[in-house]
Amino acid sequence: MKKILALIVCVLLVVASMSALAEGQKVGVSMPTKDLQRWNQDGANMEAMLKEAGYEVELQYAANDVQQQLSQVETMIDNGCEVLVIAAIEGSSLGSALEKAAEKGIPVIAYDRLLMQSDAVSYYATFDNYMVGTVQGTYVKETLDLDNAEGPFNIEFTAGDPGDNNAGFFFNGAMDVLKPYIESGKLNVVSGQTEFTDVATPTWKTEVAQSRAENILSSYYADGTELDAWVCSNDSTALGVTNALEANYTGKWPIITGQDCDIQNTKNMIAGKQSMSVFKDTRTLAAQVVKMVGQILSGEEVDVNDTTTYDNGVKVVPSFLCEPVFASADNYKELLIDSGYYTEDQLQ
Repeated sequence: MKKILALIVCVLLVVASMSALAEGQKVGVSMPTKDLQRWNQDGANMEAMLKEAGYEVELQYAANDVQQQLSQVETMIDNGCEVLVIAAIEGSSLGSALEKAAEKGIPVIAYDRLLMQSDAVSYYATFDNYMVGTVQGTYVKETLDLDNAEGPFNIEFTAGDPGDNNAGFFFNGAMDVLKPYIESGKLNVVSGQTEFTDVATPTWKTEVAQSRAENILSSYYADGTELDAWVCSNDSTALGVTNALEANYTGKWPIITGQDCDIQNTKNMIAGKQSMSVFKDTRTLAAQVVKMVGQILSGEEVDVNDTTTYDNGVKVVPSFLCEPVFASADNYKELLIDSGYYTEDQLQ
């Protein structure tokens, strides 16, 4: 927690030093939806920090409608935004808007979701998404003691949106840890669904994850077969799996992974319904992006720490990767309450 707070303070001090230069400069921020808690937090954090740094901010949410987001980004360009920060609904959907930005010389920062198939993407800011998956997979490995326990153990997977480039990194990170145990027979995927295309969840919808989980439970576990673990790539899908288990499963409660530390999922961790989550402090990411905006507009070298990983199909996009943090019922108070991310009342 101290490391997280120190980084935020450091970045905010840099941002504050740029505020005098920012007056009158306009930044467009495009978020995909208000349906997921984290995007509301991302948008609010970004807007507040940019305004504190002296920028005018145009913040829009696109209601998970690709055409609406495309229109909103084009409007931001027409309205004189000098930098665009975009968290895309679907990574390859904004081509014409990105071309328009490039024609006008407007830099674009892809925010937590890589913009694909375009050379108009200047930078990418995100968390280490592969690490998110390895944290989840390692938790399952260590909790089941796969290197020593006899097994076999039964496991299922729920991944994220195929249109979100990050979803593959999350899934592959977890699968790379667990695949050797699947191949050896120590882990048994009873449904047989181990490919990303089979386990993906369009738009990360809780209801979609729940429906698929209900089908798996009725098809493969209704005879009393016990489930030991369900790897879910994020909290909205974990919530769907948890809902399905509560309604359709009577065996011992399995390990359930997640990501984002959403309020309901944190409550579920406290109650023992979800085993862990991966905390990605959106304040850290927002602060880093605000710093990058300032560096772009002042003509400085922009901070990046990865220049090899994120290929969008046209170019390798210079990226800044923030570090995700393991969260559970044992450390949520330090991570989430003591740091001011949530209040205790929000988790009651």
